[in-house]
Parts: sequence; structure tokens; C-alpha cells
Amino acid sequence: MKINLYRNDLPDGLKLAPIVAIDTETLGLNPHRDRLCLAQLSSGDGVCHAVQFAPGAYDAPNLKRLLADPATLKLFHYARFDVAVFRQYLGVLTTPIYCTKIASKLVRTYTDRHGLKDLVKELLNVDLSKEQQSSDWGAEVLSERQLAYAANDVAYLHRLKDALDGMLAREGRSELAAACFGFLPARALLDLAGWPDLDIFAH
Repeated sequence: MKINLYRNDLPDGLKLAPIVAIDTETLGLNPHRDRLCLAQLSSGDGVCHAVQFAPGAYDAPNLKRLLADPATLKLFHYARFDVAVFRQYLGVLTTPIYCTKIASKLVRTYTDRHGLKDLVKELLNVDLSKEQQSSDWGAEVLSERQLAYAANDVAYLHRLKDALDGMLAREGRSELAAACFGFLPARALLDLAGWPDLDIFAH
């Protein structure tokens, strides 16, 4: 996959498809503590547009505009985390959303393995390397291996969506999935507001 690396924002005038695969790399899994380091996007055309953020450089008007654009579907794997990170660091609430992890949990009820690597292997017969997952994404210069890893995290999401959409339709769960995707921005806000583990719908 070709990788275009930008600093602190997408370039002016960049045209992306109506469905954009997006992922983030951070210093850890706590949005309050672990800063956003990289956002990678792809239109499913074999090109990854990666935005590397310097500490505190989160103005990014072009990326914010895309994330909030109601005409652009943002395609994630585990959107809950990425949406919370974008809210915490860019101050934008991402919508509309499609999450391949949620879709997987709704239709692949024969397994408890819903990671991106598992999905890509089963549905697309591709082996993904997760070797760079825990590397230092805050480094000033990212390695080629890091960038290739980041690009792979968005390279297959369009194809996964197509496969999962077929399964959702087959099992009569497309509307339920859409309702779950619609709730994701609120779920991310609950995480940031202090309810990451408590199920407020429980008795």
C-alpha cells in the first residue's frame, strides 16, 4: 500500500471517497493520558494518508471537517476507542460511523475472536502482522515498519465491511447494527466522562 505522510493535518483539497477507513495510533489505551500520535485514512484504493501529530499540535481543521462530515461514512475497527481519542484531542465528535468489530460480534457468534487480525484471516484469507502494535508511536520519526503496520490497519476495512454487510443481511441484523453504530459517539462520550466499564443499562 502506498503511504502519504503528513504533519499535523490532512492537506488542503485532498479528495477521499464517501466511505473512509480510519484508525489511530496512540501512546497507550487511556485517552486521558496517552496522546494521539497518528491517524491513518484510506478510501480503499490502495493509498494510506497518514497524519502524524506533534505533541499539542491538534488544530487539524481539514481532518476535523472530514470526521464531522455527515456525507462521509467513517469506517473503523473498534470505533469506540478511536472516536473517544478524536474527541479528546481534536475536540470533534465523529459521525456517521461503521464499526467492523461490532458487526463481527453481531454475526460471528460462533467465536469470541473479533480482533482485526482474526477477521482479516477468516473473511479475507490474509495474515496481518501485529508486530509493531506496541512500538513507540510518539517517536519524531516513524520507521517504515511502523508506517506499513499503520497502513495495514486501514487497508482491508472496506472489504471487511462488504463481507460483514452480507452476513448482517443474511442474519437479519442490519438494522440492529446500524442502531449500534449510531450509539457509538455517545458510548465514546460516556467513556471520556467516567463510565468506561459500568453498564448504565444494567439493573
